[in-house]
Amino acid sequence: MLVVTLGDLLLDVIVRLDEPLAAGADANAQTRTTAGGQAANVAAWVAAVGGESRCVARRGDDPAAVWLAGDLTAREVDVVGRAEGRSGVVVSLVAPDGERTMASDRGAATLLEPDDLDPAWFTCDCLHISGYALLASPIDAAAARAAELARTHGARLSVDLSAWTRIRAHGPARFRERLELLAPDVVFGNTEEWDELGNVGETRVVKRGASGFDVFRGGDVERCQARDVSVVDTTGAGDALAAGFLVGGAELAAEAAARCVAQIGAMP
Repeated sequence: MLVVTLGDLLLDVIVRLDEPLAAGADANAQTRTTAGGQAANVAAWVAAVGGESRCVARRGDDPAAVWLAGDLTAREVDVVGRAEGRSGVVVSLVAPDGERTMASDRGAATLLEPDDLDPAWFTCDCLHISGYALLASPIDAAAARAAELARTHGARLSVDLSAWTRIRAHGPARFRERLELLAPDVVFGNTEEWDELGNVGETRVVKRGASGFDVFRGGDVERCQARDVSVVDTTGAGDALAAGFLVGGAELAAEAAARCVAQIGAMP
């Protein structure tokens, strides 16, 4: 099964705090630097759980971008897209209880254009679009074009809603209109994101953190419990869940999410 993801390939800086931050003071922490971004994370987890994956992203042409592409390629992800500009960076601050807060600078990622896309990239079983791709231009137009190309090959389309704060700032009605034009088969989101947007998509996956997730198909609901694991870092757990769900359904989704939260960082 080939899953193509479209969105961000960024530098992830994970800072897991050993103690709470105090203004003007130092705090002990563990840090990791890896490739990241929602599209990159999902692609890496697809490969890790047994699928084939390709990540379509506009990335920089600086030394960080070379390293990022190499890191993702080493994870058996086919990395494609124009390389020009400055690499984006995401800093994830992880509290001692594993909950994370992110500060994002998307760099060149939002500059992906429809003309950058090679139709051959979208000969796939599923196209997964990061919700962040719907929040800026011209990448939103590139996402729409990618969906058209993938549909011509009979691919399923999935979207992750991304951050409720960004949806609210962008305008929920505006975001929903863009999403409905894509007509996704599967939409992933946490409860706060669904509260902002309302119901969209044939299949809705509602992520509930430590309580697991629910899958809504028509009038049917499948309740899925989270695995009982020690939570180290929740960064990327939703991306791992999406990858597992697309490749193997709810059981594999729960397994991938559990693997992710038991380690530092979003990558497998």
